[in-house]
This record gives sequence, structure tokens and C-alpha cells, in this order.
Amino acid sequence: MGELIGLIIFGAVIGALARLFMKGSQPLGILWTIILGVLGALAGYWIAGLLGVEDTDGIDWIRWAISIVAAIVFSSIYLGVTNKSSRR
Repeated sequence: MGELIGLIIFGAVIGALARLFMKGSQPLGILWTIILGVLGALAGYWIAGLLGVEDTDGIDWIRWAISIVAAIVFSSIYLGVTNKSSRR
């Protein structure tokens, strides 16, 4: 149960950071931000594992960066599929 709560919190942080780095405003609610952040985090850890990134002492910046980029990709796909345009 603790892992699930940690994944949701981590997904919320990754999703928020992804939205911060995306251009324009994104018409996403908090729930979709968390869901897409969780997907980005899971994909980021998987991709980092494929690239051979091992566990490091302290903060693992490479996994964080890959997770944020993956969340940006998932958010862009979601916005494109649902035809929600980004407003400037």
C-alpha cells in the first residue's frame, strides 16, 4: 500500500514538472496530471533500466529527467487525442 501511495505522490510531482516545462497552458485537471505523471514515471524507470542506469546514491537525476520527458510525451499525446488545444 505504501508503494502505491509513493507512486501517486511521485506521479503528481512528475506530472506537475512536465506541465511546467510544456509550452503554453494545458487544459488538464489534477487527476489527469497525476495519471499521466504516473505513466511517465513508470515509463521513465523502464527506459532508464533499458539504458543501464543503475541505482545511485542520492537523487537519481537521469531517471527523473527521463520520467519528466516521458510525462511530457504522454501529456502531448493525451491533448492531441482529445483535441484539447494548448492556448497561449
